[in-house]
Amino acid sequence: MSESGGRAKLGKIDEINEFKVNMILMWTVYVLIARLTEEVKVGFTVFFSGAGIAEARVHGGSNFTSGQIARREGRSVYNKIYCLNTEILGQNASLAVTSVSGHLMEHCFGPDMKNWQSVPIGTLFEAPIYQVVPEGMKNIAKTLVEESASCDILVIWTDCDREGESIGAEIARVCRESNPRIDVYRAKFSEITPRAIEHAARHLTRLDQRIVDAVECRSELDLRIGAAFTRLQTLHLRQRFPHILNVDGKQVVSYGSCQFPTLGFVVERYKAIERFISETYWKLVIDHKRGDSKAEFVWDRVRLFDQDIVQILYEDCVEARCAKIESVSRRPKSKYRPQALDTVELEKLAVRKLKMSAKHAMDVAEKLYNKGYISYPRTETNKFPPDINLQSLVSKLTSSAQWGDFANEILEHGPNPRNGNKSDEAHPPIHPLKHVSDGSLQGDDWRVYELVVRHFLACLSWDAKGQETRVGNSITRLVVLQMRIGGETFHATGLCIQDLGYLRVYPYDRWSDKTLPSYIEGEELLDYQLRIADGQTQPPELLNEADLIALMDKYGIGTDATHAEHIEKIKTRQYVGVRDDGRFIPGYLGLALVDGYDAMGAVKLSGYAMSKPQLRANLELQLQSICAGQRTKQEVLEEQLGKYRRIFVQTEEKVNLLSEALTRYLNMNSNLNHFAAPANNGGGANGAVRGGRAAAATSRRGRQAARNDSAQDGDNGPPAAAARPGRGRTTRGRAQGRRGDFRGARNTGPARVAAGNDPADKQCICGIAAVQRTVQKEGPNKGKKFWCCSKAMGQPDKCNFFEWVFRIPQGPPPHDMVNFAKEHPEAELGGLSIALNLVVH
Repeated sequence: MSESGGRAKLGKIDEINEFKVNMILMWTVYVLIARLTEEVKVGFTVFFSGAGIAEARVHGGSNFTSGQIARREGRSVYNKIYCLNTEILGQNASLAVTSVSGHLMEHCFGPDMKNWQSVPIGTLFEAPIYQVVPEGMKNIAKTLVEESASCDILVIWTDCDREGESIGAEIARVCRESNPRIDVYRAKFSEITPRAIEHAARHLTRLDQRIVDAVECRSELDLRIGAAFTRLQTLHLRQRFPHILNVDGKQVVSYGSCQFPTLGFVVERYKAIERFISETYWKLVIDHKRGDSKAEFVWDRVRLFDQDIVQILYEDCVEARCAKIESVSRRPKSKYRPQALDTVELEKLAVRKLKMSAKHAMDVAEKLYNKGYISYPRTETNKFPPDINLQSLVSKLTSSAQWGDFANEILEHGPNPRNGNKSDEAHPPIHPLKHVSDGSLQGDDWRVYELVVRHFLACLSWDAKGQETRVGNSITRLVVLQMRIGGETFHATGLCIQDLGYLRVYPYDRWSDKTLPSYIEGEELLDYQLRIADGQTQPPELLNEADLIALMDKYGIGTDATHAEHIEKIKTRQYVGVRDDGRFIPGYLGLALVDGYDAMGAVKLSGYAMSKPQLRANLELQLQSICAGQRTKQEVLEEQLGKYRRIFVQTEEKVNLLSEALTRYLNMNSNLNHFAAPANNGGGANGAVRGGRAAAATSRRGRQAARNDSAQDGDNGPPAAAARPGRGRTTRGRAQGRRGDFRGARNTGPARVAAGNDPADKQCICGIAAVQRTVQKEGPNKGKKFWCCSKAMGQPDKCNFFEWVFRIPQGPPPHDMVNFAKEHPEAELGGLSIALNLVVH
C-alpha cells in the first residue's frame, strides 16, 4: 500500500506535520463517500501511508492531485476495500479504507472447559480465558492484516462509544500482528457529514485504554458469571425435568447479570398485581350546566373508602342546599416542550408513539445514521453543547412541506433548546442532519426520521401557552366530627389555549381546551346536581417496553446501547411473553427462576437479591470508575468475581429451591412455555401472548385500568378507576344516615384494611413486619402515627406501604368531638385500627 521512497518517522499526536494533515483532510471526502455508498454495522478503519514526508510543506491552493477511487473485494464478501492512489504535495501516496462488522474478538474458555458434565462449575471463576477471533470474523481479520502490513498510519473511525473504542483496540491489535510499528490514531465524530469528518481528521487522538479496559472487564465478568450460573441452572433443571428441558439437549436456562434483573422487573410488577386487593371507594361530585357549557366540580377530599361517611357528608350538603362560588382564579399555564433527545427517550417514544419495539427502532436509527440523515443515535446526552450550530441545522429543514414553515419561525425567533442535565461528553443529542422528503424514505425509516425531526424542532421552539381557570365553591353545612368547619369544598378547572407553540409540529403530545361556564366570585348556585359516585381501585398495569427501559435506565441495568438487547434476550429465552397490547407477561420458567432465588433469601446470598438490580447497577458504577481512571480493571475484576463466587457457592447449596419453584408452576400447567395471567389482570385489553419462538398462549380477560380521578399530593394509593355513574341525587334529596358515626373512615391513600394493633400482625407490601413512625413535618398531620415499610429510606427495594394508625377508645365518645379531635389528633378511639385523613381546623 505504500509507494517507493524512504519513510520518515511520524511524530507524536501533537506534532502531526502538514503533509499528514493534508492527506487526512483529502481522505475525509473518500471516507464520506465510502460511508454513504455502503451501509456497515459499526464503523471504518482507515489506512494511510506516504513517502518522503519529512520536508513536506504547504503553500496554499490545492495540495493534492485527485485520483480515481476504486473498490475491490476483501476477504469478507460484506466488507469492501476502497483504494486511492494519488499525489499529495508532489509525493505518491496510496490510501485504503475498509469496514468491520462488530467486535473482532471475544473472550472464551479453553477447550478443556467445554464439557459441562466433567468440569466443576465453580472453576469457571478462575479458569484461564482467552481473547480470540471467532470463525465468523476471521476473513475480516485477514483483510486487516494484509492491508496494514506495509502501512505507516492506521486511523480508527469506529463509533465513539465504549464498544466502538473496544472494537478499535481489537482492530489495532490485529493490525499490529503484521506491522508492529504502525502508528494508530483515533477519529472522534458524532455524525456523518463533511464538516464532522473534517473536524475529526483535524483533531485526531489516541485510543482511550481506560475505556477499553472497562469493556474487557465487563466482557470477562459476563462470561465467567453467565457461564457459571447458566450451567448450574441448566444442568440442575434438566436433571429434574428431563421430559421438558432435555428433549434435544439444546435448551439452555441462561443467566445474565443484566437479563436477570430485567426479568425481575417484569415479575415484580406481575406479583404486585397479584397481591393487589381492590376496594370500593365513594366520592361526591357536583354537575352544573349554564347555557351550552357544563362543569363538573371535583371534591377536594377526592374519595373516601367508607360509604357511611360519604352518605353523611352528602346529607349535610343536601341540607345546606346553597353552593357558593368562593373564588375564581385565572393564571397562565404552560405545557413544556420536550428536552433534547437521547437514546432512552427515543426508545420510549418509539414504543409508545410509533408502536414499534425498541430494538427495531434502534436498528432503523442506525440505518438513518449510516446514511447521514441523523446524528449518532446512541447517546446519553440530552443537552446541546454551546458550540453546536443549531441555526444551520434548522435552516436545512426549511424546504420541507411538512415542517418548513415552522422551521422558518424558529429561525426568526432564534433556536432556543430546552436542555436537560445529562451529558456523556461524547455525543450530542440525537438530531437531523439533512432534509429528506417522505418519498425518499419508506415505512418505519420515515416514521423514525420524522420523530427525530419533529422532536428536534419542538425542542428548539417554545412552550405551548394557555390560561387556566379554577373555580372553587363550598356548600355551607353543620359542623361534623373531624370535618372542616365552613363546608365541603369542590373545584373545577378549565383551559383556554392561547398559543399551541411546539404542539404545532409535535403531534405526539396532546393538549386541548376545556371550557367552563362563566362564574362570578361570591355568587350562589341552586341549580346544580349533587351525586355520589363510586368506583374500584385498580391494580397497576403490566409493564410495556417503554416502562421496562425506564426502569433499566433508572437502576443502571445495561446501557442506552444494550437495553433493547437484554429485553430481546428474556423474550427469546421464554422467560417472558408479550401480549397483543405490548405488555409483558412472565412465563412459568421466568417466574420459577425468580421465586427460586427469592426463596433462597437475600441474606443467604451475601446480602443480594439476584432478581433485583443492585448487583448489576454496582458493576456499572465500577465500570464508570475504570473509564474515569479512578479504579483499575484488575481491582474491579477481583472485587466482582469474589462477590459472585460467594453468591454462587451459596446458590449451589440451595439449588433445589429452583426446581421446587418450577414444580409448583408445572403442577398448574405442564407446558413450560405457558405465560401467567395475573388474577387482577393489571389493566390492558385481553389478547394473545407472544413469547419469542414459543407458541402463543391466551391471557385471561382483563379490565381496562383507568387513570386516577384526581392527583392529590401525598396520595400513595393505587390508581383509581374512573367513577361509574353513582346514585345521583339532587340537592333536594334527603337520605337517612348516622351522624357522628365514623366507623372505618379512611384517607385517600392505600386501600388496605388494617387487621389489628399488634405490630407483629402488620406487614408491608414486601411481606415483612411494618414499622410504626410519627409525622415530624409541620402541618395538620404532625404528631400522627402511621405504619410504613421498615426498610431504610433510599433502599431501592423499599415498598410504598403506608397506613395511618387510629384507635377508637372504649366507652362513650366525648361530647365535644371537634375540640377533642383538635386536642387529640391521634385519639385513642377503640380497638379497630383504621386509616383516617380528615383534618380538623
